[in-house]
Amino acid sequence: MSALILIVEDEAPQVEVLRYNLEREGYTIVVASDGEEALEAVTLHHPDLAIIDWMLPERSGVEVCRHIRANTETQRLPIIMLTARGEESDRVLGLDSGADDYVVKPYSPREMVARVRALLRRTRPENDEGQILFEDVLLDVISHKVTRDGQRIQLGPTEYRILKVLMGKPGRVYSRERLLDRVWGSGIYVEARTVDVHIGRLRKALKAHGGTDLIRTVRGSGYAIDKEEG
Repeated sequence: MSALILIVEDEAPQVEVLRYNLEREGYTIVVASDGEEALEAVTLHHPDLAIIDWMLPERSGVEVCRHIRANTETQRLPIIMLTARGEESDRVLGLDSGADDYVVKPYSPREMVARVRALLRRTRPENDEGQILFEDVLLDVISHKVTRDGQRIQLGPTEYRILKVLMGKPGRVYSRERLLDRVWGSGIYVEARTVDVHIGRLRKALKAHGGTDLIRTVRGSGYAIDKEEG
């Protein structure tokens, strides 16, 4: 399961350079070409990181960044500002608007990939040992093992991937369609109701040794993992 990167850029050659180099590293890419489309993409796709160009139609990258930071649902989204403006005052404005990093054109694709990788390391919920912890559930990214309160949880590959997505952003509601994209991949056709079957198996496995149901069903919307009982 790769990170989902949103590229917000209205220059097609720039998009293709970014897409090629990031997809080669295994990232999944979504593209928006103006400020309004960018905000819609953030809400629809829940990216793990956004690369936003300063100069955009409709809304500037700075405006988009500020809007993302003002929304409690999206305010933690890691953002790299991409721009041809290299003056110190411009860099300060970009960072003050909420960007986590700032890259000036022309840039090295290798440098951009390195910055993306570094920012994801800082902001994703894995600790230095490659583990994700939520409540009493521990997911080891390296060994693909899951324990709850010290007890081993037996999961199939699909249930493991679903759990990893949900634990990555506790409290966030993922629609069936979004889980299909993140777990199975956007190029594979799977019935949306298949998600329900695997969620059921995941719930059963997580409760095999007792404990509350950490998977919450949001009627008409999808699923989340949080402290509320499902």
